[in-house]
Amino acid sequence: MLKQLQTQKQQHTILPQQIELLNLFHLNTLELEQRIQDELTENPVLEETASGDESLSDKFSKDTVQDFQNWEEYGYDDIPDYKTEYKNYLSTEKIPEKPMAEQTDFREELKRQCRYLSVPEEKYYLFDFLIDSLNESGFLEQDLEELASEISFSRKTWIEPSELEETLTHIRELDPFGAGCRNVQEYMLLQLKKMNIKQPDVRMAICLLEEHFQDLRGANLDKLKKQLGLEDDEIRIVLSLLAHLKTRPFTQPVAAIQVNPSILPDFVILDEGEKLEVALYRQRSSNLHISQSWVEMVQNAAHNDKVEKSARQYLRSKLSSAQWFINAIQQRESNMLKIMNAILDMQYEYFKYGDILLLKPMKLKDIADKVKVDISTVSRLTCNKYAETPFGTILLKDLFTEGIVNKEGNSISNKVIQSIISELIETENKKEPYTDRQLVSILANRGYSIARRTVAKYRELLNIPVAQIRGLWE
Repeated sequence: MLKQLQTQKQQHTILPQQIELLNLFHLNTLELEQRIQDELTENPVLEETASGDESLSDKFSKDTVQDFQNWEEYGYDDIPDYKTEYKNYLSTEKIPEKPMAEQTDFREELKRQCRYLSVPEEKYYLFDFLIDSLNESGFLEQDLEELASEISFSRKTWIEPSELEETLTHIRELDPFGAGCRNVQEYMLLQLKKMNIKQPDVRMAICLLEEHFQDLRGANLDKLKKQLGLEDDEIRIVLSLLAHLKTRPFTQPVAAIQVNPSILPDFVILDEGEKLEVALYRQRSSNLHISQSWVEMVQNAAHNDKVEKSARQYLRSKLSSAQWFINAIQQRESNMLKIMNAILDMQYEYFKYGDILLLKPMKLKDIADKVKVDISTVSRLTCNKYAETPFGTILLKDLFTEGIVNKEGNSISNKVIQSIISELIETENKKEPYTDRQLVSILANRGYSIARRTVAKYRELLNIPVAQIRGLWE
């Protein structure tokens, strides 16, 4: 028997243009430049006017030609050739005393090794994406679900976190070994499982890391000895084994000079004396415009019956696409400036003086409420974005931190606490390093009341081992 039912349902759908706009929001300066160049190549309706940099370059070239026109006036003088020739190659003040070794970025080496794995070529982009997401120590800090969502948006195809997990297992086997581990615990376990697990000290070390890592991290050795029934010598042997494990997949050699990748900032913060000003490093919407000849062509084709329907539709689609692209770039730049101004307003003292102790707790929601936009918009417009400040170039992601209330009732950024812990451990007596409980007491004397497990958590985030292992290193 057939029945008719009438239901009312509210559903939210994302249009393809909205997805494309979110992808534009996520791009940094270099990626946006490539995206614009691709659009200029594909769409003849879109045109670009020469920027001020190009005009300066042309002027420089003309001046250079003018210089050589007067060569006869000074080309033949009495200065011996050897006095000018040598300085063309080496400065007398900065003569290198020994060769400088240049080291290739470990990410590029990992990508090269991936090409020799028995995996389909269409999966290479997953390897490249995860490798580019590694930090300078080789750890993967971001959650796989977040990364899966990010790559799904950029590739316009759904990627499951389980697929990224499978890719990570391959990356961890490459050189440097263990790249892609999430933390020190996972990396140390990976090293131990490559050893002879039949040896008692290796088995006990694996047990400590897997089942008693919290106690080991908190340096509760007395509790561990009672639980496991170990003697002082036995626990010392196990700790000595842990102390000789690597704590990070990649460590830059001291003798080598790492060539830093070029980072183009997305924002520039200028100190104008009385106030700070925010500007985009490169404003692109002002250089893009619609070709007037194409606009006339579309108008003429619309009133000309001799022009085929498919041709008229092609012309209209290209014009519409170019107009949308320019509007999208303008919307991106407008939102970026609003968000950066809101961040500057909340972190004014930090940007003014460059002291990390002045950094205030700040969440994505705080900026979203201030600018009246969605949290996802703030997330995408601050992801992988850099700001050039009077004290250096900073990653905007590092400004978003949780807060801890001190004795005065003021909220302090956890980055401040981490900075203090790092400074205390760096200046400690290496023969008698601070335990986590001692660090809690020192922080309490400075007005920061936090739990021991919180200190252990921050120490682990900084990739700093427990006091016993630091003492064994010495």
